[in-house]
Amino acid sequence: METKMSFCSTLILATVLAAWSAAASGETIKIGVTPGPHAQIFEAVKPIAAKQGLDIQLIEFSDYVVPNAALDAGEIQANSFQNQPYLDNQKADRGYKIEAVGLTVNFPIGVYSKKHKAFADIPEGGKVSIPNDPTNGGRVLLLLRDKGAIKLKDGTGFKPTVLDITENPKKLKFIEVDAAQAPRALDDVDAAAINTNYATQAGLDPVTDPILREDPKGPYVNLIAVRTVDKDKPWVKILVDSYHTAEVKEFILTKFKGAVLPSW
Repeated sequence: METKMSFCSTLILATVLAAWSAAASGETIKIGVTPGPHAQIFEAVKPIAAKQGLDIQLIEFSDYVVPNAALDAGEIQANSFQNQPYLDNQKADRGYKIEAVGLTVNFPIGVYSKKHKAFADIPEGGKVSIPNDPTNGGRVLLLLRDKGAIKLKDGTGFKPTVLDITENPKKLKFIEVDAAQAPRALDDVDAAAINTNYATQAGLDPVTDPILREDPKGPYVNLIAVRTVDKDKPWVKILVDSYHTAEVKEFILTKFKGAVLPSW
């Protein structure tokens, strides 16, 4: 009788452990990404995470606004598309309970032109399109300031706007457009500032095609974000650790050839 009870207890324990293991290994999360490099990198992350029992499903968003709304609402469990200044701005404006849990890559923003080979060739009164969100639009204005094209008010931080321009020697006309529509603006302006993911989608080379390119150093490293209530869950560590691997770093360096830079 004792032997039978021991066998039954062992069987029950084994069944419970197997069920727990299956549940742990079968965890599935949805991650919001923008098309292009973010999505492509996570395709490389997926099999690494799968070996640790985390099934990743990618949900692509065509803009920079919806991924945080979807994350805050719990429709997805994480997203990967933004930098810290942009996340901070979204949290301040919309009250999202979202936290950064790991750094990913940097996409130096570029200014492109179909009409001019150098930014200096843009004529007086030339049209320059910039992203209409405060973070990316601010990045471009800071880039233009650093290259001597404009001057900005002191103390504007990382989010200057066109209202902060104090000197504009060429009287450039800044046209604010949705970041995703920036490549389409190229035909209608003298130059357009375009984020790397949208540039690559449009067939542009983010290393050789820009007439101006942002210094890759600075605060604009991209990140993985999750809801604040989830940040300490085991799957978050698996997710970040899977991204921060030598295999993923090698994939980024080989695939994007300097257009996208690993930042961990």
